Amino acid sequence: MYTSDNDDRLFLSKLDDAVYLCEKRGRAAFLPFMSERKQALAKQHLSGLHFEAYRFFGGYEGAERRMLGVFCENGEEPFPISALEITFRKSDRLTHRDVLGALMGLGIERDTVGDILVEDGRCVVFVKSDICGFITSQLFKIGSAGVKTGELEESRLPAGRGFDEITITVSSMRLDTVVASLAGLSREKTKSLILSDKVALNHMGCSNISRTLCEGDVLTIRGKGKYVIHGVIGETKKHRLIISVLHYR
Repeated sequence: MYTSDNDDRLFLSKLDDAVYLCEKRGRAAFLPFMSERKQALAKQHLSGLHFEAYRFFGGYEGAERRMLGVFCENGEEPFPISALEITFRKSDRLTHRDVLGALMGLGIERDTVGDILVEDGRCVVFVKSDICGFITSQLFKIGSAGVKTGELEESRLPAGRGFDEITITVSSMRLDTVVASLAGLSREKTKSLILSDKVALNHMGCSNISRTLCEGDVLTIRGKGKYVIHGVIGETKKHRLIISVLHYR
């Protein structure tokens, strides 16, 4: 959906190398933080290799961006992930985009940064452990706001962006019907959106416009956001379905 075929091939090649290190050299390997789409692609590839000794982890339960650990017979090893706490005045109202932009401004690669959880006056960022010291020694401002950065000292995490529960009414659970309602588009424009690979179903591209959606399915619509089908909660007198959907902020 968001990456080229060349990017995918390079990613899968690195995954093959990681598996080789485990099977031939007895060494665990870790791939950097990746999107949910990359995680789905990795699972699919590892299943094809019949390789099961792996785990995803992003520093806390429920993380979206996670690293992949590929392990050998000696068992699992700790993930090289550290949590940094960034504090600032509550009046500065920093956002996820502000924090990520500041980190990228330090020359840090995107795949070395996991989830960024922000609340008023405080932010927790999960990063590869080997860049932890660099960030704490270099990050003193985000935009015009002064910040203090150090390793996380308390276990409580910010709530993060959260989600809103919305309801939509549709004639069926077809992919194009649900996407049209969520995106506020005509069926024809929705079809074009799906066929141009701008809609992901469960983090993978899906060009089957008539695919039937189920409870728990995750939809990502470019320019609109991420949604989870929460379930059918009713039916109108005209037999249209009322669906509960979680929309991530």
